[in-house]
Amino acid sequence: MHILVCEFVTGGGMPSETTIPASLAREGDLMLHALLADLLEVPGVAVTVTRDARLPPLTAPVRSITITDPRESWSLWEDLARQADGVWPIAPETDGALERFSRIMVEASGRRLLNSRADAVAVASSKAATTAVLAAAGLPVVPVWRVGAVAADGPPETGPWVVKPDDGAGCIDTRLIRDHADWRVWLAEGDRSGFVVQPFQPGTPASLSMLCRDGRAWPLTANRQTVSLSGGRFSYGGGIVGGMALSPALTDLAQSVAAALPGLFGCVGVDVIVGPDGPTIIEVNPRLTTSFVGVRRATGLNVAAAVLDLSRDPPVPPQPVTRIEPVLLTLEG
Repeated sequence: MHILVCEFVTGGGMPSETTIPASLAREGDLMLHALLADLLEVPGVAVTVTRDARLPPLTAPVRSITITDPRESWSLWEDLARQADGVWPIAPETDGALERFSRIMVEASGRRLLNSRADAVAVASSKAATTAVLAAAGLPVVPVWRVGAVAADGPPETGPWVVKPDDGAGCIDTRLIRDHADWRVWLAEGDRSGFVVQPFQPGTPASLSMLCRDGRAWPLTANRQTVSLSGGRFSYGGGIVGGMALSPALTDLAQSVAAALPGLFGCVGVDVIVGPDGPTIIEVNPRLTTSFVGVRRATGLNVAAAVLDLSRDPPVPPQPVTRIEPVLLTLEG
């Protein structure tokens, strides 16, 4: 089986006129190398990747194609996708990148998509749309308002609030707004039409790493996240993969999310805040997330092989996780 792996940041997705941020390149490479290590253990699998010429070349035994002009990346990816049996995109939802990968490059060409379907990606790419779907299914979610629909004096609830891009990934451009004065200052700083606002939810930041297919979930780990706040800005620094127990509440939540978004497939992450009353959903990541880097070490499961088994017809479900050894994951340096 010939698989094309497209890691967006390191594989040619960053504009040629900008420098690739070191933090994004490191995070992208961590995910890419973890995925390649899993895939290369699967008999009969050959892998092609693309690599931005501004970054060091890969040393993994894969076919690596260097991209010198990122303006040509999409056309090259489309050509490579047509030559592959399956395509595994690792891309942010921002600006529709992951949906474009899924819908145009893979589904339209009839190739096997080793990621969530485009319809699920379209919903999960919008925090407001995701919240609406999950709330309609009766799941615990943090309310979301589009900034354009909120009065200049702020959301209907009292602060503090969290503002972020509706289609953003990670903690990029995520801010804490403490009161109405902060709100007015933030509004005046720039165009906020693509942003959403949520009430600040106290509790422990966490995530669920799980596998999905056809409305069913197989939870793998519950991860404690390291999210820091400095100068009103949030940043994600990794965390402990498997650092929380997979409680019945979290397991049920995973199954309910998969049922509400049956187009989710393969590696999926669900960001939650765990408070005294249980977990509350922040967002759904319809793709492989940074926590994937530690899941193999935490569980002993070759996750890529499990995804390939789930892609079969009929699917082969993964074996239950019987042990979890917490793994510290840091994105610093």
